[in-house]
Amino acid sequence: MIDWLIDHLAVVMFFALIFIMFLGYPVAFLLGAIGIFFGLLGIVFDVYSMTQFANLLPRIYGTAVQNQVLVAIPMFVFMGTMLERSGVAEVLLRILQLMLRRVPGGLAIAVTLLGTIMAATTGIVGASVVMLTLIALPVMLSTGYDKSISVGTIASAGTLGILIPPSIMLVIMGDLMGIPVGTLFTGAILPGLLMSALYVVYIIVACILKPSIAPRLVGALGDSDERLTLSMVLKGFLPPAALITLVLGSIFAGWATPTEASGVGALGALLLALANGRLNMTTLREVMSSSALTNAMVFFIVFGATLFSYVFRALGGDDVVSELLKAMGLTTGWEVMMFVMALTFFMGFFFDWIEICLIVLPIFAPIIAKLDFGTFLQGKEVILAWFAILMAVNMQTAFLTPPFGFALFYMKGTVPPSVTMVDIYKGITPFVLVQLCALALCMIFPEVVLYLPKRFGFLE
Repeated sequence: MIDWLIDHLAVVMFFALIFIMFLGYPVAFLLGAIGIFFGLLGIVFDVYSMTQFANLLPRIYGTAVQNQVLVAIPMFVFMGTMLERSGVAEVLLRILQLMLRRVPGGLAIAVTLLGTIMAATTGIVGASVVMLTLIALPVMLSTGYDKSISVGTIASAGTLGILIPPSIMLVIMGDLMGIPVGTLFTGAILPGLLMSALYVVYIIVACILKPSIAPRLVGALGDSDERLTLSMVLKGFLPPAALITLVLGSIFAGWATPTEASGVGALGALLLALANGRLNMTTLREVMSSSALTNAMVFFIVFGATLFSYVFRALGGDDVVSELLKAMGLTTGWEVMMFVMALTFFMGFFFDWIEICLIVLPIFAPIIAKLDFGTFLQGKEVILAWFAILMAVNMQTAFLTPPFGFALFYMKGTVPPSVTMVDIYKGITPFVLVQLCALALCMIFPEVVLYLPKRFGFLE
């Protein structure tokens, strides 16, 4: 028994992490604590040395403290939170409703398009879901929309911020996998737009097959005589479009790094809030506090993840996982990829995306990079970029799948009592299936992910 434990200490370490996560302990502290504990256990069994702990501080300092890319995270959080307070979303929703009022499910489509636009300016799922719920759900329910399609549309549109750049998740994934953030940002654009388009297709089909779930609007927001004007469109679309162009366009064109672009985005969000009369000291203080807390959480997680992954590999974790995959008969690249995608989807029922990233990426990314996926997917950088975006698309489902989907909790805390958790679960189910369709398309057609990174010169 002791010999088996010594040979499989990394396996025990992995399952100890998953088990203790279920107990609800903070993941940032849990990762570091388990790493230290199993490192000490390895010393007792003479498979780890005390001197290896000395490598941790310079490793953490080099990967997190000196990492300029991570500076972009608090700036993007600041930008997204400030935009939430600026009133941009309300104006956009009104314009989109007027544009689509004659289309089946026009209001639901307007919410989806608003979620897509806001995803390209905020990148924060919690803020997007709460904001869309507050401004769109009352309108949808008052116009006779079915509760399930209303909450499903809002929850799914709100989660697009985790995939469409500037996504905080992509910044963290790039740091964990050693991939330039610009590569992931360009790679995520088409999958994100594909996801949004599939949502719209589903809404239109569902509303044609069952018109009662989404009555057509006579006007917008109850104003039957309201008309769409050029000034409304310019006022509603130009400011967010200009901000998206400044932030993402500067990165793709090579004019600015993600860190520099995040600073530009933060300044742009301040100017939009000022122009809309929403900027004051109270708002500024709240936004700065939120950004600082998010940054602290990310850095603690990076510290813990670095410690955990270092000890896991030192105990032979990579070799154990490789042998396990071979024992399961998973030898080809596609078989391993299907296994990882299925594992990630299953973990999404129980864990947040951060936890999934920290468990799956350090273990499977080095293995995936060495596998063969055919002539089209050649080179470590290409394979890792494709794998990272597939993981991002897959982990978007983690926000919607019960029992621990974070978007569901954000929404439940905001909806009126008449909307039950059963309504929310019924509403998100078809959208989760749509997300899986998008994942399948990105796997079958890798060019959906790789075209723009190659076009902009991020990949050869």
